[in-house]
Amino acid sequence: MGYQPPFENSAKVVSLVADIAELVGQVTIFEGLDPNPTLRRENRIRTIHSSLLIENNALTIEQVTAVLGGHHILAPPKDIREVQNAYEAYDVAAEFNPYSLDDLLKAHGLLMDGLVKHPGCLRNDDVGVYAGDVLIHPGTPWRYVPQVMKDLFEWLGTSPDHPLVKGSVFHYEFEFIHPFIDGNGRTGRLWHSLILRKWRPVFAWIPVETLIHRNQQQYYDALLDAGKAADSTAFVEFMLETIRDALMDAREQQNSPEGKATFAIPGGEQPPVDGQAMASVGERWTSDGQAMASDRKALVLGLVDANGSITSTDVAHLLGLSKPRARAVLQGMVRDGLLTKNGNGRYTFYTKANG
Repeated sequence: MGYQPPFENSAKVVSLVADIAELVGQVTIFEGLDPNPTLRRENRIRTIHSSLLIENNALTIEQVTAVLGGHHILAPPKDIREVQNAYEAYDVAAEFNPYSLDDLLKAHGLLMDGLVKHPGCLRNDDVGVYAGDVLIHPGTPWRYVPQVMKDLFEWLGTSPDHPLVKGSVFHYEFEFIHPFIDGNGRTGRLWHSLILRKWRPVFAWIPVETLIHRNQQQYYDALLDAGKAADSTAFVEFMLETIRDALMDAREQQNSPEGKATFAIPGGEQPPVDGQAMASVGERWTSDGQAMASDRKALVLGLVDANGSITSTDVAHLLGLSKPRARAVLQGMVRDGLLTKNGNGRYTFYTKANG
C-alpha cells in the first residue's frame, strides 16, 4: 500500500460531504456566468486580492485592478510583481491538471517568478514556519521533500476518497511539507481550488482563497490543531464547514426576492450582479459559439463600457475566437478609431478611443 495521509473520515466529515453535494445541486446562481469575460475577470481579481492579502500584500483591490489594467501605481515593486504573477498563473489555471506534480511546479514558477531564486523548483534547504520569533512548524527536511511530494500526488490521484475530502487533506499535507522556499501558501490555496473545480465548476466562483481570507484566524487555528494531533481531520472538518457555509450563503442569495448574488466575495467588495440581466449576454451568438461578424464591434464596445477596459483573452471568450483572431479584431477597431491600445506584451489592454 502506498502513502496514506493521517486523517479520519469522521461522522462529521461524512455528513458535511453529503450536505455540500446536495447544496452544489441546489446552487444554480452561477450557471451561465462562465462565458462572460467581465465577470470572470472581476472574480479572478478578487480571488487574487484575497490570496495575496493573506500573504500581507498591501495593494487594495482598486490598485490590483489598476496594475492589471497596465496603469502605474505607487506601491512596493514586490507587491506589484506578486499581482502580475498571480494573474498570469490564474489565467492559465484551468489548463493545469490538479493531479500532476509537474503542473504544480509550473504554477509555482508562474506565481513566484522574479520573487525567489528558483521558482518552480522544490527547495534544497530546510525552512520553518514562524509566528514572530516562535517556530510553529519546521517543515519536512529538504532531502525528503521530492519523495514525499511524489507520494502525496500518487495518493491524490489514486485515493477513492471524495474530492472534497482529498482537496482538504492535500491542502493540509502540502502546507505541512512546505515544499518551496517561499510561496507555499498561495500555491496550496490555488491547488485546493483546482481540485474542487475539477469536481464541480461552481468552485470557480467560490474559490478557496476567498473562503480562507474570510476566516483567516480560524484557518490558522485549524492548521495548528491538525499539526498538534498529527492528523488532518480537524482541518478537513474546518474546510468542509467553510465550503458548506459559503454554498448556503449562495443559495440564500439566489432565493432572495432580489435574485442577486455577491459571489461570496470577502467584505462585500463586489457590487451585486443581476443574474437576469446577465442571462442576455451572448444572445447574438451563432450555433457554433461565435458572434455574428456584424455584431462583433458592438459586443466588444459594450464590454468595454461595462468593464472600462478589455484584453484579447476577454474578446476571444466573448466572441468564440482564437486569441490571434481576437487580437485582429481589436487591431481593426484601433485602426477604425474605436479603441485605444494600452500597455505592451502580455499586459496589453484596450480602452475606448474617446475614453
